[in-house]
Amino acid sequence: MIAIIDYDAGNIKSVEKALISLGEEVVVTRNSQVIFDADGVILPGVGAFGDAMDKLHAYGLVDVIKQVVAKGTPFLGICLGLQLMFDSSEETPGVEGLGILSGKIVRIPDGEGIKVPHIGWNSLTYPNQGRLYKGIPENSYVYFVHSYYLQAEEPEIVKAATEYGTYIHASVEKDNVFACQFHPEKSSSVGLKILQNFIDIVKEGN
Repeated sequence: MIAIIDYDAGNIKSVEKALISLGEEVVVTRNSQVIFDADGVILPGVGAFGDAMDKLHAYGLVDVIKQVVAKGTPFLGICLGLQLMFDSSEETPGVEGLGILSGKIVRIPDGEGIKVPHIGWNSLTYPNQGRLYKGIPENSYVYFVHSYYLQAEEPEIVKAATEYGTYIHASVEKDNVFACQFHPEKSSSVGLKILQNFIDIVKEGN
């Protein structure tokens, strides 16, 4: 069973529907024990970094997220969920992220032909081999909606990247922790394959 963390951050329904379409048993919850006991955990979300961290603290979810990661449960952050896993964001200076991975979230720079937020389909390159991208050709397209992007401190954890006015770390993997800046649940067959790869990783651990 995969738990999707519900912290009022939007976009949860589409992730749930995508997983159900793949035949996966899913629960949307903010119950710490249910999250802790799940075979895999997903932190989705759209919205503002500071507001989201406030909600995670208010619902008592910060500790259980760190416990789940520490015990080796496969964990996937999507969009805002990726950003929250790092140290900080320019969107909300002074607010600490979860700090599960090292890096910072910065605003997409303005430039000619660059609209912020970045909304649309971009192709992925693979700087390092990642398990989420098994069977997915390089230069496959996925769907992004974001104004801020990741600069990871450890280049080796970056498994997918894209270009949008700057070089964007689009996906990371370290041990049992995975994250995508883009929305696999809105990225057609490519995105469903990414989610299926995550499900397969979850099942390998059981």
